[in-house]
Amino acid sequence: MKKKRATSTDKRIVLYDSTLREGDQSAHINFSKEDKLRILEKLDAFGMDYIEGGWPGANPKDTAFFQEAVRLKLKKARLTAFGMTRRPDRSASRDPGIQTILRSGAPVATLVGKTWDLHVKEALRVPYEENLRMIGDSIAFLKKRLDEVFFDAEHFFDGYVSNPNHALRCIQAAEEAGADCIILCDTNGGMIPERLAKIVREVSSVIKTPLGIHAHNDSDLAVANSLAAVSEGVVQIQGTINGYGERCGNANLCSVIPNLQFKMDMPCMPKERLRSLRECSRFVAELANQIPDRQRPYVGENAFSHKGGIHVSAVTKNPRTYEHIPPEAVGNQRRFLVSDVSGKSTINEKAKQFGLDLRRKKGAAQEIMDTMKEMEKKGYRYEGADASFELLMRKALGKRQKFFNLVGFRVIDEKREEKEPPYSEATVMIEVEGRVEHTAAEGEGPVNALDNALRKALEKFYPRLGSVRLMDYKVRVLPSGEGTGSHVRVLIQSGDGTRQWSTVGVSYNIIEASWQALVDAVEYKLHMRPKRASKT
Repeated sequence: MKKKRATSTDKRIVLYDSTLREGDQSAHINFSKEDKLRILEKLDAFGMDYIEGGWPGANPKDTAFFQEAVRLKLKKARLTAFGMTRRPDRSASRDPGIQTILRSGAPVATLVGKTWDLHVKEALRVPYEENLRMIGDSIAFLKKRLDEVFFDAEHFFDGYVSNPNHALRCIQAAEEAGADCIILCDTNGGMIPERLAKIVREVSSVIKTPLGIHAHNDSDLAVANSLAAVSEGVVQIQGTINGYGERCGNANLCSVIPNLQFKMDMPCMPKERLRSLRECSRFVAELANQIPDRQRPYVGENAFSHKGGIHVSAVTKNPRTYEHIPPEAVGNQRRFLVSDVSGKSTINEKAKQFGLDLRRKKGAAQEIMDTMKEMEKKGYRYEGADASFELLMRKALGKRQKFFNLVGFRVIDEKREEKEPPYSEATVMIEVEGRVEHTAAEGEGPVNALDNALRKALEKFYPRLGSVRLMDYKVRVLPSGEGTGSHVRVLIQSGDGTRQWSTVGVSYNIIEASWQALVDAVEYKLHMRPKRASKT
């Protein structure tokens, strides 16, 4: 990241996303490999500069993720592997963690090292000089073998307050070893902006390597601290989508990015990409199986909502009276709690993305928007289920083909012995152009059995369904009803080896919700245009 310090004439800030590692370490979040790959592609399309994939070798999931991630053709972002400096008892060339980074295939590495004397004494239990060698050796070794190497100066601010001489020597060791960027970390999240800015200013007078900021949110100041660091010349901001992360989370990039863009006049991505900020936020929340925070600035459902009285009266005359930016700038929309308005622009953009022309039917955009709102009242969400949303659009345009009719299905889930796993079997009866097919299949669980039975029945009529596989399955209990009588939302990810798509279903019955999502997955595949065979 060969960049000079930000100035009034050079305001480009580099965005470093660590959702796939820090976010995955959040309580109640556990991304699958498929989730991480989908988020990687989404964040790349959104416009991130660097995307940290995780800690290769830390677990089988992350190892498998890197094996597939390095084969993706990212449009802009650079895939980054995370790891520690070498261990005290061995050289960098023989350190297993560093070797795992190299084997990951990522072109960029971020190494975390101790800069707080407390950690050197209590955690590492090595002399200060050995800690400096660990930092320098590790960075120098990887610099010869990778495109870029960043140094995360862990607990830097606490370390600087405790022992400024050692903390500075640590990042000087990283600079001398050739680090492309030195990231100052508020790992415990306890700093306040004024004090943090003063330390960054003092460090900037000594260190000439570009600086970054990595702030945790334990004092609810991660975004403020990140922006304060930028004001002192930092050029890289590390954070996560929706602020996910350990304990209280990390700097929320969904707030950092628009604050940079609109409040500090420091562009970090084109305006057209920033319009997909809310969609990106909701997409990650859905895959993280988290309920989006309605009060979240910029991207929350209530960020531009107005209730009765003087607010509504004023906003209808001039939105600037109660809105600090136009909601459309971040992909959100203005909401009046009595009657929703706007939203057609989002519908039209989605239609273009799907290759559908809404102009062919008068009032199509309004009809789709009304239908979507009705479905959302029932619990449907389409941010992470584009395939289902495309089918909704096709239906409104009269372009959704009915490939089959359900005659009926039955699912048996039986546990025969206490020590054995349950046995699942599904029977499906469908009708295709007057022909009835009655098929049964087993599966690893009732949904898998239902999926197998449905595709088995349909493959006789539509052979191309043979390549379809259910890749991921998520269930969320919706905040309605009581206990086991609540509605559930099912999100299914399917793939055929070359493409992947997601569908959604909602019901008080988990099997029925799953059936809806499965049917959408199959019908979406059947609507796809077969890829043309290459000429030989």
